[in-house]
Amino acid sequence: MTSGRRAVLRLVAALGATATVGVLAADRLAAPERTTGAAAPPAPPGRAAAGAGPAAGAPAQAARLRPAAYRLQPMTAYAPPAFRRAVPPVRQRPFLSMSGVGRSMVLSFDDGPDPRYTPAILDILRRHDCRAMFFVCGEMAVENPDLLRQMAEDGHVVGNHSWSHPLIPKLRPSRIRDELGSTSEVVERTLGTAPLWYRAPYGAWNRHSFEIGAELGMEPLAWTVDTLDWKEPGTDTIVRRALDGAAPGAVVLSHDAGGDRSQSVAALRRYLPELLDAGYHITVPRR
Repeated sequence: MTSGRRAVLRLVAALGATATVGVLAADRLAAPERTTGAAAPPAPPGRAAAGAGPAAGAPAQAARLRPAAYRLQPMTAYAPPAFRRAVPPVRQRPFLSMSGVGRSMVLSFDDGPDPRYTPAILDILRRHDCRAMFFVCGEMAVENPDLLRQMAEDGHVVGNHSWSHPLIPKLRPSRIRDELGSTSEVVERTLGTAPLWYRAPYGAWNRHSFEIGAELGMEPLAWTVDTLDWKEPGTDTIVRRALDGAAPGAVVLSHDAGGDRSQSVAALRRYLPELLDAGYHITVPRR
Protein backbone atom coordinates (compact mmCIF):
# COMPACT_ATOMS: atom_id res chain seq x y z
CA MET A 1 0.00 0.00 0.00
CA THR A 2 1.44 3.34 -1.00
CA SER A 3 1.98 6.06 1.55
CA GLY A 4 -0.58 8.33 -0.13
CA ARG A 5 -3.27 5.64 0.04
CA ARG A 6 -2.54 4.97 3.74
CA ALA A 7 -2.90 8.69 4.47
CA VAL A 8 -6.33 8.77 2.81
CA LEU A 9 -7.54 5.74 4.84
CA ARG A 10 -6.35 7.30 8.09
CA LEU A 11 -8.25 10.52 7.29
CA VAL A 12 -11.47 8.59 6.58
CA ALA A 13 -11.15 6.65 9.84
CA ALA A 14 -10.62 9.86 11.81
CA LEU A 15 -13.73 11.51 10.30
CA GLY A 16 -15.83 8.44 11.10
CA ALA A 17 -14.73 8.43 14.72
CA THR A 18 -15.54 12.15 15.05
CA ALA A 19 -19.05 11.69 13.66
CA THR A 20 -19.73 8.79 16.05
CA VAL A 21 -18.68 10.85 19.07
CA GLY A 22 -20.94 13.75 17.92
CA VAL A 23 -23.99 11.48 17.61
CA LEU A 24 -23.43 9.99 21.07
CA ALA A 25 -23.03 13.45 22.61
CA ALA A 26 -26.21 14.78 20.98
CA ASP A 27 -28.17 11.76 22.18
CA ARG A 28 -26.90 12.29 25.71
CA LEU A 29 -27.90 15.98 25.72
CA ALA A 30 -31.38 15.16 24.44
CA ALA A 31 -32.07 12.56 27.12
CA PRO A 32 -33.91 13.84 30.26
CA GLU A 33 -31.83 14.33 33.35
CA ARG A 34 -32.16 11.58 35.92
CA THR A 35 -32.83 12.40 39.54
CA THR A 36 -29.76 11.88 41.67
CA GLY A 37 -29.95 9.78 44.78
CA ALA A 38 -30.22 6.16 45.85
CA ALA A 39 -31.31 3.66 43.25
CA ALA A 40 -34.86 2.38 43.45
CA PRO A 41 -35.23 -1.03 45.08
CA PRO A 42 -35.81 -3.91 42.70
CA ALA A 43 -39.38 -4.74 41.96
CA PRO A 44 -40.87 -7.88 43.43
CA PRO A 45 -41.17 -10.82 41.08
CA GLY A 46 -44.03 -10.60 38.64
CA ARG A 47 -44.49 -6.80 39.01
CA ALA A 48 -42.94 -3.95 37.02
CA ALA A 49 -40.89 -1.43 38.95
CA ALA A 50 -42.54 1.99 39.43
CA GLY A 51 -41.27 4.38 36.79
CA ALA A 52 -39.35 1.65 35.03
CA GLY A 53 -41.03 2.36 31.70
CA PRO A 54 -43.53 4.67 29.98
CA ALA A 55 -47.18 4.63 30.98
CA ALA A 56 -49.53 2.44 28.98
CA GLY A 57 -50.15 3.96 25.57
CA ALA A 58 -47.46 6.69 25.96
CA PRO A 59 -44.63 6.76 23.39
CA ALA A 60 -41.25 5.73 24.69
CA GLN A 61 -39.64 9.03 23.56
CA ALA A 62 -42.29 11.33 25.11
CA ALA A 63 -39.85 12.62 27.74
CA ARG A 64 -37.54 13.94 25.03
CA LEU A 65 -40.35 16.00 23.49
CA ARG A 66 -41.04 18.10 26.58
CA PRO A 67 -40.38 21.79 25.89
CA ALA A 68 -37.42 23.43 27.48
CA ALA A 69 -38.17 25.31 30.71
CA TYR A 70 -37.72 28.77 29.20
CA ARG A 71 -40.54 28.13 26.73
CA LEU A 72 -42.99 27.77 29.62
CA GLN A 73 -42.30 31.26 31.00
CA PRO A 74 -44.64 34.06 29.84
CA MET A 75 -42.76 36.67 27.88
CA THR A 76 -44.44 39.58 29.68
CA ALA A 77 -41.68 42.00 28.85
CA TYR A 78 -42.65 41.79 25.19
CA ALA A 79 -46.45 41.75 25.65
CA PRO A 80 -48.35 44.67 24.05
CA PRO A 81 -49.79 47.27 26.48
CA ALA A 82 -53.42 46.90 27.57
CA PHE A 83 -55.94 48.75 25.40
CA ARG A 84 -56.85 52.19 26.69
CA ARG A 85 -59.44 54.50 25.18
CA ALA A 86 -57.91 57.61 23.68
CA VAL A 87 -58.31 60.72 25.83
CA PRO A 88 -60.38 63.38 24.04
CA PRO A 89 -58.89 66.83 23.48
CA VAL A 90 -59.42 69.58 26.03
CA ARG A 91 -62.27 71.72 24.71
CA GLN A 92 -62.69 75.45 25.21
CA ARG A 93 -66.48 75.28 24.93
CA PRO A 94 -69.07 72.49 25.05
CA PHE A 95 -70.86 70.98 22.09
CA LEU A 96 -74.28 72.58 21.63
CA SER A 97 -75.70 70.42 18.86
CA MET A 98 -74.96 67.53 16.54
CA SER A 99 -73.77 68.10 13.00
CA GLY A 100 -74.25 66.06 9.86
CA VAL A 101 -77.13 63.97 11.20
CA GLY A 102 -79.96 65.07 8.90
CA ARG A 103 -83.36 65.44 10.56
CA SER A 104 -82.19 64.03 13.87
CA MET A 105 -82.52 65.46 17.36
CA VAL A 106 -81.28 64.56 20.83
CA LEU A 107 -83.48 64.54 23.91
CA SER A 108 -81.59 64.87 27.19
CA PHE A 109 -82.68 64.67 30.82
CA ASP A 110 -80.71 65.97 33.80
CA ASP A 111 -80.41 65.46 37.57
CA GLY A 112 -81.76 61.89 37.88
CA PRO A 113 -82.37 59.11 38.16
CA ASP A 114 -85.47 59.70 40.30
CA PRO A 115 -87.76 56.72 41.00
CA ARG A 116 -90.78 59.09 40.91
CA TYR A 117 -90.32 60.30 37.31
CA THR A 118 -87.51 58.48 35.51
CA PRO A 119 -89.45 55.19 35.06
CA ALA A 120 -92.31 57.04 33.31
CA ILE A 121 -89.85 58.80 30.96
CA LEU A 122 -88.17 55.48 30.18
CA ASP A 123 -91.56 53.95 29.47
CA ILE A 124 -92.52 56.72 27.02
CA LEU A 125 -89.21 56.45 25.19
CA ARG A 126 -89.52 52.67 25.03
CA ARG A 127 -93.05 52.90 23.66
CA HIS A 128 -91.81 55.04 20.75
CA ASP A 129 -88.53 53.09 20.35
CA CYS A 130 -86.42 56.21 20.96
CA ARG A 131 -83.04 56.65 22.62
CA ALA A 132 -82.11 59.61 24.80
CA MET A 133 -79.32 60.90 27.03
CA PHE A 134 -79.52 60.92 30.82
CA PHE A 135 -77.00 63.11 32.64
CA VAL A 136 -77.08 61.64 36.13
CA CYS A 137 -75.96 63.05 39.46
CA GLY A 138 -73.81 60.66 41.47
CA GLU A 139 -75.79 61.06 44.68
CA MET A 140 -78.94 59.98 42.80
CA ALA A 141 -77.25 57.24 40.75
CA VAL A 142 -75.74 55.52 43.76
CA GLU A 143 -79.21 55.25 45.34
CA ASN A 144 -80.93 54.00 42.16
CA PRO A 145 -78.59 51.56 40.37
CA ASP A 146 -81.53 49.60 38.91
CA LEU A 147 -82.70 52.68 37.00
CA LEU A 148 -79.17 53.21 35.76
CA ARG A 149 -79.09 49.65 34.46
CA GLN A 150 -82.50 50.09 32.84
CA MET A 151 -81.24 53.15 30.97
CA ALA A 152 -78.32 51.19 29.59
CA GLU A 153 -80.42 48.14 28.73
CA ASP A 154 -82.81 50.34 26.72
CA GLY A 155 -79.91 51.77 24.72
CA HIS A 156 -79.81 55.24 26.29
CA VAL A 157 -76.57 57.14 26.90
CA VAL A 158 -75.71 57.70 30.56
CA GLY A 159 -73.69 60.89 31.07
CA ASN A 160 -72.01 62.58 34.04
CA HIS A 161 -73.71 65.58 35.70
CA SER A 162 -71.42 65.83 38.76
CA TRP A 163 -72.09 64.30 42.15
CA SER A 164 -74.08 66.96 44.01
CA HIS A 165 -74.97 69.52 41.30
CA PRO A 166 -72.70 72.36 42.50
CA LEU A 167 -71.73 75.54 40.68
CA ILE A 168 -68.50 74.27 39.12
CA PRO A 169 -66.61 77.60 38.66
CA LYS A 170 -66.76 78.22 42.42
CA LEU A 171 -64.95 74.94 43.21
CA ARG A 172 -61.25 74.20 43.57
CA PRO A 173 -59.86 71.86 40.88
CA SER A 174 -59.55 69.04 43.46
CA ARG A 175 -63.24 69.35 44.29
CA ILE A 176 -64.21 69.38 40.61
CA ARG A 177 -62.21 66.19 40.19
CA ASP A 178 -64.06 64.62 43.11
CA GLU A 179 -67.47 65.67 41.75
CA LEU A 180 -66.86 64.28 38.27
CA GLY A 181 -64.61 61.37 39.21
CA SER A 182 -66.92 59.97 41.89
CA THR A 183 -69.90 60.02 39.54
CA SER A 184 -67.93 58.30 36.78
CA GLU A 185 -66.90 55.61 39.26
CA VAL A 186 -70.52 54.92 40.23
CA VAL A 187 -71.58 54.66 36.60
CA GLU A 188 -68.66 52.38 35.72
CA ARG A 189 -69.21 50.18 38.76
CA THR A 190 -72.90 49.80 37.89
CA LEU A 191 -72.74 49.52 34.09
CA GLY A 192 -69.22 48.26 33.48
CA THR A 193 -68.21 51.31 31.44
CA ALA A 194 -67.51 54.89 32.47
CA PRO A 195 -69.53 57.76 30.92
CA LEU A 196 -68.20 59.33 27.73
CA TRP A 197 -70.16 62.60 28.05
CA TYR A 198 -70.63 65.15 30.82
CA ARG A 199 -72.66 68.27 31.40
CA ALA A 200 -71.86 71.00 33.91
CA PRO A 201 -74.67 71.85 36.34
CA TYR A 202 -76.41 75.10 35.32
CA GLY A 203 -74.34 75.00 32.14
CA ALA A 204 -71.53 76.70 34.08
CA TRP A 205 -68.20 75.51 32.66
CA ASN A 206 -64.63 76.62 33.28
CA ARG A 207 -61.17 75.67 32.11
CA HIS A 208 -60.61 73.21 34.95
CA SER A 209 -63.84 71.37 34.21
CA PHE A 210 -62.85 70.96 30.54
CA GLU A 211 -59.39 69.68 31.52
CA ILE A 212 -60.62 67.27 34.18
CA GLY A 213 -63.47 66.03 32.02
CA ALA A 214 -61.01 65.23 29.23
CA GLU A 215 -58.72 63.42 31.67
CA LEU A 216 -61.68 61.24 32.64
CA GLY A 217 -62.35 60.46 28.98
CA MET A 218 -65.48 62.60 28.58
CA GLU A 219 -66.65 65.16 26.05
CA PRO A 220 -68.73 68.19 27.19
CA LEU A 221 -72.27 68.51 25.85
CA ALA A 222 -74.59 71.46 26.50
CA TRP A 223 -77.93 72.00 24.69
CA THR A 224 -79.64 73.91 21.92
CA VAL A 225 -83.19 74.07 23.30
CA ASP A 226 -83.91 74.73 26.99
CA THR A 227 -87.50 73.86 27.89
CA LEU A 228 -87.03 75.52 31.32
CA ASP A 229 -89.18 72.74 32.71
CA TRP A 230 -87.43 73.09 36.07
CA LYS A 231 -89.44 76.29 36.57
CA GLU A 232 -92.67 74.26 36.23
CA PRO A 233 -94.16 76.68 33.66
CA GLY A 234 -96.96 74.30 32.73
CA THR A 235 -97.17 71.33 30.36
CA ASP A 236 -98.36 73.40 27.39
CA THR A 237 -95.41 75.78 27.66
CA ILE A 238 -92.89 72.93 27.83
CA VAL A 239 -94.46 71.30 24.76
CA ARG A 240 -94.39 74.55 22.80
CA ARG A 241 -90.74 75.24 23.61
CA ALA A 242 -89.68 71.74 22.55
CA LEU A 243 -91.56 71.95 19.26
CA ASP A 244 -90.53 75.53 18.48
CA GLY A 245 -86.88 74.66 18.98
CA ALA A 246 -86.99 71.52 16.83
CA ALA A 247 -84.27 71.54 14.16
CA PRO A 248 -81.75 69.12 12.65
CA GLY A 249 -79.04 68.40 15.22
CA ALA A 250 -80.82 70.18 18.09
CA VAL A 251 -80.24 69.02 21.68
CA VAL A 252 -83.28 69.48 23.95
CA LEU A 253 -82.80 69.91 27.69
CA SER A 254 -85.37 68.61 30.17
CA HIS A 255 -85.22 67.14 33.67
CA ASP A 256 -86.25 63.88 35.31
CA ALA A 257 -85.34 64.91 38.87
CA GLY A 258 -84.59 67.91 41.08
CA GLY A 259 -88.19 68.76 41.94
CA ASP A 260 -91.72 68.04 40.76
CA ARG A 261 -91.21 66.74 37.22
CA SER A 262 -94.76 65.61 36.51
CA GLN A 263 -95.11 68.44 33.93
CA SER A 264 -91.93 67.24 32.20
CA VAL A 265 -93.31 63.72 31.95
CA ALA A 266 -96.69 64.91 30.63
CA ALA A 267 -94.99 67.20 28.10
CA LEU A 268 -92.76 64.43 26.76
CA ARG A 269 -95.80 62.25 26.28
CA ARG A 270 -97.21 64.95 23.96
CA TYR A 271 -94.27 66.43 22.05
CA LEU A 272 -92.34 63.22 21.33
CA PRO A 273 -94.96 61.73 18.94
CA GLU A 274 -95.33 65.14 17.28
CA LEU A 275 -91.60 65.30 16.61
CA LEU A 276 -91.71 61.81 15.12
CA ASP A 277 -94.72 62.70 12.96
CA ALA A 278 -92.79 65.74 11.70
CA GLY A 279 -90.09 63.42 10.40
CA TYR A 280 -87.50 63.86 13.14
CA HIS A 281 -85.35 60.93 14.19
CA ILE A 282 -84.66 60.91 17.93
CA THR A 283 -81.15 59.60 18.44
CA VAL A 284 -78.01 59.90 20.59
CA PRO A 285 -74.47 60.96 19.66
CA ARG A 286 -71.89 58.24 19.10
CA ARG A 287 -68.25 58.16 20.07
